[in-house]
Amino acid sequence: MPPKKTPERVITKAVFPSAGMGTRFLPATKAIPKEMLPVVDKPLIQYTVEEAKKSGIEDIIIITGMGKNAIEDHFDASFELEAMLKEKGKTEILKTVREVSNLVHFSYTRQKKPLGLGHAVLCSKRLVGNEPFAVLLGDDIIISKAPVIKQMLRIFDRYNSSILAVRAVPKNQTHLYGIIKGEKTAPGVYKVLDLVEKPQKDAPSNLAVIGRYILTPGVFKAIENTKPGRGGEIQLTDALRILLKTETIYAYEFEGERFDAGDKIGWLKANISLGLKRPDIKIELRRFVKKITG
Repeated sequence: MPPKKTPERVITKAVFPSAGMGTRFLPATKAIPKEMLPVVDKPLIQYTVEEAKKSGIEDIIIITGMGKNAIEDHFDASFELEAMLKEKGKTEILKTVREVSNLVHFSYTRQKKPLGLGHAVLCSKRLVGNEPFAVLLGDDIIISKAPVIKQMLRIFDRYNSSILAVRAVPKNQTHLYGIIKGEKTAPGVYKVLDLVEKPQKDAPSNLAVIGRYILTPGVFKAIENTKPGRGGEIQLTDALRILLKTETIYAYEFEGERFDAGDKIGWLKANISLGLKRPDIKIELRRFVKKITG
């Protein structure tokens, strides 16, 4: 039988780890943060910020690193740009620019060394406080009727436990992801029995952890007790294994089309797919795609 619904705990904060070097996109990311690479006409990170807002998130904590000032500038007001657009009568684009800086409340903190995803999440501890929170990885653009975080919040309301977004992947790709061993408890919902970070063989399943999490504050102590792994990095998957010793964790097979925009092919696919959904460019883009593909 499913667990009884617990009293609702409102989640208003989301953490965005954004301190990575973006080496897969060099040389483009030598001077531009990977999170600012455009998909059609919006940077990668804006898609996930908008997903968070549509899910009811009010406070976004962005974990940055050296050379990431463009992220903060993007979500800040730009008085000179706004004045120029107003003077030239470009009211529609002016409205769009203002909407970006008014999306939600932003806070920023630095991850001074690239010590892994777990360490990046730990950097948000003081800003998050003792409450559950969301984590969104900007590499993953997910197009869905209901925002993925909103889907996960519904599961959280039911189980009152950490929730991991998962998706079935081909078995020859399990070595690229954190993989769960799970016990199905409801349609699309699994009780997590174990997790393995990028298994090189004998993966416990083909359910891969994708870049969306709802986490309880207990994860911070688990991260603090996690030993660095390969490359000296503290992996969030390893911390979640420690958290499993004291808390129940569930995984949710979300609904939506996912693009791994942290990969060149995934980024190109996202541009084409989202471009074909845009009324202002879809006809010409479809014509071009048809021409080059025969």
